[in-house]
Amino acid sequence: EPLAEHYGIPGVRGNRMRKVRLVEEGETGTGILRHASILVSTSNPTRTSPVKRGKWVLEVLLDDAPPPPPPGISGLPEDGISPDGLTLREQLLLHRADPECAACHIQMDALGFALEPFDAVGRPRIEVGGRPVDSLGELPDGRTVDGPRGLRDVLLEQQDRRRFERSLARHLATYALGRGLDRRDEPMLGGLVDNLQEEPTLRR
Repeated sequence: EPLAEHYGIPGVRGNRMRKVRLVEEGETGTGILRHASILVSTSNPTRTSPVKRGKWVLEVLLDDAPPPPPPGISGLPEDGISPDGLTLREQLLLHRADPECAACHIQMDALGFALEPFDAVGRPRIEVGGRPVDSLGELPDGRTVDGPRGLRDVLLEQQDRRRFERSLARHLATYALGRGLDRRDEPMLGGLVDNLQEEPTLRR
């Protein structure tokens, strides 16, 4: 009950753990994208971080980790408060004006802003600082992504689906083997991805 209250889930009474449906019957949820452990670990202590969340999507879901930031590049304020009164999105747009930063941020930011409807501990929200949540972003190839369901749909589109399946196969293989993968594992990894393409299920 205290956990349900924290996340604004009505109708839960008592301290026992139980399964709770977070989407209406017939709707399609957003699965791991709304998992609180991920949303917390990709936030700063006092605010969300579209950059960390976008980096997590690239690194974990698309097997496409961006390079580390160039040395000497300063990040945004930890609390997200700008002395000029700029929003987090406006601060990131200024940050992205630096050509050294733009190459990575143009990939990460749109993916991260899609998760802005969840606060730093994963609670749904519709406002940030008195303004409506803005979860719209544009990917480098011109596609737009808006909100967690928009992000889910982008990840399932053909051009990203194989990258997602490869990342899933890589993480499962790493877990199963108890070690990282190297180039000798490429044939095995390719076979796993081909199997997922034919039958996208983990049951076999």
